[in-house]
Amino acid sequence: MLLMKELTRKAKELLNKAQEKAIALSHSQFDLPHFIDTCIEDNDNLIISLFSKMKVDLEIVTKLINDYFSSYAKIYRNEKVSCSLELERLLNLADNEADSFNDKFISLEHIYLAFFKSKHTLMKKIIKTFSLSREDAVNIIMRIRGGNMVEDENPEVNYEVLEKYGRDLVASVKAGKIDPIIGRDDEIRRVLQILSRKTKNNPVLIGKAGVGKTAIVEGLAWLIHKNEVPLSLQGHTIFELDMGALIAGAKYRGEFEERLKAVLRQIQNSDGKTILFIDEIHNLVGAGRADGAMDAANLLKPMLARGEIHCIGATTIDEYRKYIEKDPALERRMQKVMVTEPSIEDTIAILRGLKERFEIHHGVKILDSAIVSAVTLSSRYITDRFLPDKAIDLIDEACASVRIQIDSMPTDLDVITKKIIQLDIEIEALKNEKDAKSIERLNAIKNERKDLADRQMVLKEIWQKEKEEISASKTYKSQIDKLKLDLETAQTEARYEDAAKIQYVLIPELEKKIEDYERKTSEDKMLNEEVTDDNIAKIISAWTKIPIQKLVKSEVEKLMNLENKLKERVMGQDHAINLVSNAILRSRAGINDSRRPMGSFLFLGPTGVGKTEVAKALAEQLFDSENYMIRIDMSEYMEKHATSRLLGAPPGYVGYEEGGQLTELVRRNPYSIVLLDEIEKAHPDVLNVMLQILDDGRVTDSKGTLVDFKNTIIIMTSNLGSSYLLDLEYNKAVERINDLLKNTFKPEFLNRIDEIVMFNSLNKNTIDLIVDKFIGELNNRLSEKEIFLEITSRAKDEIVNQGFQVDYGARPLKRFIQRNVETLLAKKIIMDDSIKRYLLDFEDGKFIIINKDL
Repeated sequence: MLLMKELTRKAKELLNKAQEKAIALSHSQFDLPHFIDTCIEDNDNLIISLFSKMKVDLEIVTKLINDYFSSYAKIYRNEKVSCSLELERLLNLADNEADSFNDKFISLEHIYLAFFKSKHTLMKKIIKTFSLSREDAVNIIMRIRGGNMVEDENPEVNYEVLEKYGRDLVASVKAGKIDPIIGRDDEIRRVLQILSRKTKNNPVLIGKAGVGKTAIVEGLAWLIHKNEVPLSLQGHTIFELDMGALIAGAKYRGEFEERLKAVLRQIQNSDGKTILFIDEIHNLVGAGRADGAMDAANLLKPMLARGEIHCIGATTIDEYRKYIEKDPALERRMQKVMVTEPSIEDTIAILRGLKERFEIHHGVKILDSAIVSAVTLSSRYITDRFLPDKAIDLIDEACASVRIQIDSMPTDLDVITKKIIQLDIEIEALKNEKDAKSIERLNAIKNERKDLADRQMVLKEIWQKEKEEISASKTYKSQIDKLKLDLETAQTEARYEDAAKIQYVLIPELEKKIEDYERKTSEDKMLNEEVTDDNIAKIISAWTKIPIQKLVKSEVEKLMNLENKLKERVMGQDHAINLVSNAILRSRAGINDSRRPMGSFLFLGPTGVGKTEVAKALAEQLFDSENYMIRIDMSEYMEKHATSRLLGAPPGYVGYEEGGQLTELVRRNPYSIVLLDEIEKAHPDVLNVMLQILDDGRVTDSKGTLVDFKNTIIIMTSNLGSSYLLDLEYNKAVERINDLLKNTFKPEFLNRIDEIVMFNSLNKNTIDLIVDKFIGELNNRLSEKEIFLEITSRAKDEIVNQGFQVDYGARPLKRFIQRNVETLLAKKIIMDDSIKRYLLDFEDGKFIIINKDL
């Protein structure tokens, strides 16, 4: 096969694959069907693009190709596969087409045009089936090429580059693919001012992730679409560059640079009518750089310097500092526009503007209270993300949750369906029974099943009807949304008659249908289509594990009974428990300062009196599990350098990537009890870290991440002055302990603690109650075996006399019961596990266990 010109790289690749396909199918030659089938499998080539633009159904083409494959002669393994005469002729025709375009290489578009002169029956069938025209093909090719010539072996890189490597935001607005933008007027005005400058007219939007940098550019696209921009920007388009698509598949050296140059050339050729938008613009620095090649930023800088293209960038503060500021030549060509987090009021306005779009998409109704809750609750409880992004995500997920409930079977219907299945099983079991009672039971079940089936049918009809109505309402809203977009387009294009028809006829008709539907909906409907503030609270709880749903009756009871529950678990510390529970109630009522932790306490008292137990009890009462307690032994932080273990090692040190022991645990469990045991043993520098946590409710870890402590309860325990509480009268002991605290801790540390709580030493009455508690806990464990242990007053007095030591509190008592009571009981159970009731007594100087079943 002799061709005057060389084939392009893509044409060669597809012809080689066509030959491989013929070999794989054991065909004697590779022909046009092999080539077209290879193009379809490859999918990313100009021939498939042309087929798509000319409305060719590839499934039908594949079926035609398979019919041809069955007619080819088979070959043996060692025989050569040759090129068919028809395919050779096609390539010669393509050579002639290249001449007619004055191109230096034979490209895929030349092969495509040669199809129209081919005598191959497959090609004739395709042309006839889809009514293809050579003139249409030439027009499409000229549009795709955009005036480019085939002067190298990879010309496709220059074709339709704006379509391949990004999207037109103004066209997306026109197609209704971008939501309207509410607010951000100042930032958009600033961007317009910079774009209107003569030089350095390249704004870069800088702000935290999720504050709405991309939304500002989309807002600008809306203004361009509506012609509400300065005259110098009217008729412009905004092209959003997709860096991922630009880099993906660039196998050969220089291919990435070729693609980017083609994009920039096409933007340049638009006579300033195309504004380039690069999201995450810091990715340009270093992109494509390998073995001395230039990166993308260096390709862009000369054009920015000459003012040949307008460019809008968007990046975060950290990335800007890390990448853009290090390249002064790039930075001075950009003008910074700082994008701050919107206020709560602004975010509520943004969500109210987006509300209709979410209602249309999900087919639900969003109450205004849900929007306010989404903003206020996300601002309060989701501290590692920013408005409006986190509030929008909340609304979106709450809508999805309600939509899933609409599509799922209602609870009442589900219960009836399961009951019918259960009755069917019973009917099958009783069907073969002959006695009178079974027959009577069978008839009763059949009657019950009939009643349930009738009820099921009625409920199903109601459910289906309500679903259809909700679906119809969603369709009407979607149609209204599309008509509003058409109205804006008609007004922009001065088609006032069409605009009037849409505004005064079509939209009111659909709005009336929606009103009629909403009027018909009854109070006792099966499906709930409303997104409420309670739905938002449930999503927040799922994200953060923070129980912030409305204070339902059970939770109100839990909080009001908190003090009693703590007193049940920790005996003899009523005053301490009063202080703690009152502080928690103030926090849950929202009265305390929301910028600080929910509560901060310093527990003082002898060992074993219940300081740690109160912390555990709080975790169980507030969060239903003791696992929500983060316990840190401060005796491990006696050295100055131990501070880094709390917040994380500095950069360059071992353990930097692991984060801090305290900060990582709180970041992952933001709603928990933080117990700092034996705080007096910590180094003063560690306590300095606590100052910020206690005052501001936050701290920055070694990675620069802000960790929020606002939803934690911080409890610090200490044995300072415990001897005073044991030896002195309570008021005098308190005075001495306060003096000791002032000498041990700095005033600013003590001043930031909500309550300094003194725990009393335990007396005889309290110990009796603690013995009852320990025996009760033992009986709870024995209840699985249905075993119960009673205790005589004599045995209890002896446990108190032998097990209690004033200096050590209740801990020795627990160990004494384990050694002397539980061990004795274990032996009895192992000897005879049929006995279910035992009595513990004390006789002749020892504890005995008596069988009470006798």
